[in-house]
Amino acid sequence: MEDMKKVFDEVNLNLGKFTKEFPKEMEAFGKLMHAIEAPGALDIKHKELIAIALAIVTHCKWCIAYHVKGALKNGATRKEITEAGWIAVLMGGGPSLMYMQLVEKALEDYKK
Repeated sequence: MEDMKKVFDEVNLNLGKFTKEFPKEMEAFGKLMHAIEAPGALDIKHKELIAIALAIVTHCKWCIAYHVKGALKNGATRKEITEAGWIAVLMGGGPSLMYMQLVEKALEDYKK
């Protein structure tokens, strides 16, 4: 299984390339992302936990790497992250269970 730190680095590298090649589009997406991820009725930690669950259900390994790191950075515990993951498994079934492995891998890799 891939090192999720490397998957995270891959995301950042490619987003940097997209920013150079598609500045208008990335600026618009960045504004949307910052507006939605800003604290509101939900704090950033809880938004990251929701994003982890959605990343599992949509089978996005890059999103899992990105949002597990974000959740940890914003104070989420391993237990909170895995609980969010199990909600995704409940809603997404067997394929989501397979992607739950990447959440566990990310937690292990970010612990190192």
